[in-house]
Amino acid sequence: MRQGLQLRVSQHLALTPQLQQSIRLLQLSTLELNAEIDQALQENPLLERDEPGEAGTFAAGPAGGALAAPQAVTPAAADERDERQEPQGGDDEGWGMDFSGSHGQRDPNDDDMDSGESQAASVSLREHLGAQVAMTQLPDRERALVGFLIEALDDDGYLTQPLDELVDLLVADDDEVRETLLEELAIALRHLQNLDPPGIGARNARECLSLQLDCMPPSATRALALRIVNQHLEHLAARDFARIKKALGCDDDRLRPAQDLIRSLNPRPGAQFAPIDTRYVIPDVAAKKTQGRWVVSLNRDAMPRLRINRLYADILQRHRGSGSSSAGLASHLQEAKWLIKNVQQRFDTILRVSQAIVDRQRAFFDHGEVAMRPLTLREIAETVDLHESTISRVTTQKYLASPRGIYELKYFFGSHVATDSGGAASSTAIRALIKQLVGAEDGKKPLSDARLAEILGEQGIVVARRTVAKYRELLNIPPVSLRKVL
Repeated sequence: MRQGLQLRVSQHLALTPQLQQSIRLLQLSTLELNAEIDQALQENPLLERDEPGEAGTFAAGPAGGALAAPQAVTPAAADERDERQEPQGGDDEGWGMDFSGSHGQRDPNDDDMDSGESQAASVSLREHLGAQVAMTQLPDRERALVGFLIEALDDDGYLTQPLDELVDLLVADDDEVRETLLEELAIALRHLQNLDPPGIGARNARECLSLQLDCMPPSATRALALRIVNQHLEHLAARDFARIKKALGCDDDRLRPAQDLIRSLNPRPGAQFAPIDTRYVIPDVAAKKTQGRWVVSLNRDAMPRLRINRLYADILQRHRGSGSSSAGLASHLQEAKWLIKNVQQRFDTILRVSQAIVDRQRAFFDHGEVAMRPLTLREIAETVDLHESTISRVTTQKYLASPRGIYELKYFFGSHVATDSGGAASSTAIRALIKQLVGAEDGKKPLSDARLAEILGEQGIVVARRTVAKYRELLNIPPVSLRKVL
């Protein structure tokens, strides 16, 4: 074997730390971005929040240059910068740009907060039931057994485990003790089922509804509703009214109020006490119609205010090149510059992409979902001269506020369906049409999927029955058999 040297020329793309950070920040939601910034503030002494009213914000000059205080950014100048919709280039000016720092948190003292935000905020189901048991005159043993059953309830308030399985948790092999305990648990269950809310401690939906009806004053309607629940609940769920009327010997005028009474019951009595997982959406941009054109602007309440720390910047200025401590501060300074610039570029990119989307979906903002047009990531990517993967990152977990509501930017993209005229209709627009048609249908003669496809075809939209069924299911609209009413 002979050894030799060979020279090869190749090209490859290297992701610099700054570019990696830029990509990472771009795909974060607003809440995740604020968490990322909070961590950077803890780790980097050169970075701090620019609180409103504080003076002395520093701007970074050209690479390797001195730090200088920037000119104040007036609202007019900030708006002018937003209208340009272009990310900052390779220069390092503007590190003290105005990024507002509100995280969209609600004031707990706000009188506008919904006063009916469920008892789950302060009282759990077990606490609610336990407080009632404590007020009873039951013997200690029975009270303890009721408490044991309360602990066995699921979040909906159902007792899903059979009583004999619960006995196994308390007793081993003594059959006589097991039999006695089973009878005591049955008595404790009756006590539990008499507590509030009605229907608690039921073992199935039929028993849950029956318990709630038992709490109501006697009437002919309640009696018929009880018979339906106990004997024909599955037929009622299937809207098989003909079979119910034949079996119970009643007509529409008697069946209708009984059905309404059953529908007024709560099949999940314990759900009102379940913990509430509240997720707030902070819109990144807002669309507003100005002089006949829809214009997108950044939501400054979603933008952090960042700046270079004056004290550490002065230290670095005086001791530049004086040792390892200076080198450490210089590294933190560079990281702070990168972060501020990448945060600014992130919002500039979101603004450009959002404006491009709004320009193409202006009919939606004027007329609603039925006017939504088909749109692809590639179309927007070509408009703003970015890669499709970048557009995907920008539109994920980024939200736009408009007079019609708050939407994720991905909402405005969708597949298309051909029309008779040779054009295309957005799947979102077709779903909106289906929702309108079902909402206006005769409940006694609801529209089948085939009929919905025919009506859409009459409007020039070529769509198969199975496609209509898929869109209907996406809208959580029941099939025709379950939409029939008396």
